[in-house]
Amino acid sequence: MKSTHLRTALAVGVAAFALACISRPAHAQWIVFDPNNFAQNVLTAARELQQVNNSIQSLENQATMLTNQSRNLASLPYSSLAALEQSITQTEQLLIQAQRIAYNVTTIDQAFTSTYPLAYSSSTSSQQLLSDAQTRWQNSLAGFQDAMTVQAGAVQNLDSTRTQISALVSSSQSAAGALQAAQSGNQLVALQTRQLADLTAVMAAIARAQSLEGARNVENQEQAQQQLTNFLNYGAGYQPGSAQMFP
Repeated sequence: MKSTHLRTALAVGVAAFALACISRPAHAQWIVFDPNNFAQNVLTAARELQQVNNSIQSLENQATMLTNQSRNLASLPYSSLAALEQSITQTEQLLIQAQRIAYNVTTIDQAFTSTYPLAYSSSTSSQQLLSDAQTRWQNSLAGFQDAMTVQAGAVQNLDSTRTQISALVSSSQSAAGALQAAQSGNQLVALQTRQLADLTAVMAAIARAQSLEGARNVENQEQAQQQLTNFLNYGAGYQPGSAQMFP
């Protein structure tokens, strides 16, 4: 609107200049109207007007470009980072709360050294064998319970995932510029990463339970072998000797 008014004003100014030159009275004989000079002046003014119009158009284009750039640089008003971090922390806490044998290399080595030995010695008592078997059974039972707990946590995160996906898709569709669209896409990728983290935790918990149960079965075989050896190794057996029936 401003550029239209400016162009109109310049056109009126050129027309007024031309009219003044034509209608000026000759006060003296030495004032002579030169049509060629007048035409040249009018052409020059027209060219200058065109240059002004071109400059105005250039400024308008630059203003439009700056407006588009400001839209492209606008940040996305919605962020799912806090919710994602909270969900990952909850899953991590479920893994940390693993019963009996934790997700720790040192703890696992100690447990297998004491409760899952490669072999039992012949001096191992039956009470010790029974106690170790009971411990292994408890470890397996706790492992399956922990696996189900982690699975339940992953299922509970599905509701939060649905809410975040809906908000991110809505933000992406109404994005004002490239930056907002990119940020929305990045947050969707982060959400997928969170889901992969939940899946990894579930798989780790299931594998832990299966590993404990497998170790229990293998160790039970070793224990049964040792118990059989102890049973068969009953000593020299009956040895005959003299007996005195009457004094």
